[in-house]
Amino acid sequence: MKIVVIGGTGLIGSKTVAILRQRGHEVLAASPNNGVNTITGEGLKEAMAGTQVVIDLANSPSFEDKAVLEFFETSGRNLLAAEAAADVRHHVALSIVAIDRTDNGYFRAKVAQEKLIEASGIPYTIVRSTQFLEFVRGIADSSADGNIVRLPPILFQPIAADDVAANVADVALAPPRNGIVEIAGPERAPFNEIIARYLKAVGDPREVVSDPEARYWGGPVEEHSLVPLGEARLGRIGLDEWLRRSQAAA
Repeated sequence: MKIVVIGGTGLIGSKTVAILRQRGHEVLAASPNNGVNTITGEGLKEAMAGTQVVIDLANSPSFEDKAVLEFFETSGRNLLAAEAAADVRHHVALSIVAIDRTDNGYFRAKVAQEKLIEASGIPYTIVRSTQFLEFVRGIADSSADGNIVRLPPILFQPIAADDVAANVADVALAPPRNGIVEIAGPERAPFNEIIARYLKAVGDPREVVSDPEARYWGGPVEEHSLVPLGEARLGRIGLDEWLRRSQAAA
């Protein structure tokens, strides 16, 4: 089966491509660097020829509200139009848990992307994931106030990129759900506790405090804003195992 992975050279894309190739599929890791551009439309027609499944992992280079919305709407329209013309049978997109319950510009842009997919008429599955463990350092840095890291008192259930890729690959090879599958890490704990465990493990002396006024990427959040409310597929790699793997690979 021919599968096109848009954003196939990124963090999740490269892992997903490797899994699918190991399973014997013909996989195109599509990106602007190899002539497939979902914003300009360059190379899309050629990439879609003979393709049964498309996995969209493309991400906006800018996180500014207007730019990110424009990226996902333009990219989504161009990609879905090319898929429709090529009679692609399954569109898989990676999205984020709780984007319809949490307000920030990036989440609004992902909601717009999901609506385009749902209205496209192409059989689809949307995989909504919790935050990646690979981004916990960035979260700590973005929430730092000097030597204090201020985090909202909410629940957190981060997932390893390896588990995200494994789930995306499984979904891509299964029949379209025409709906949403949620994935999350195996551990659910207070936000401040997970970030504090991470910082301690990597020898970062900053103190983590729970602050009801703290925001998440600029948006207000509530206790369950970053975790699935219902059934979710859980990854296998918890924080400690992920840290062991990361330190071994360093």
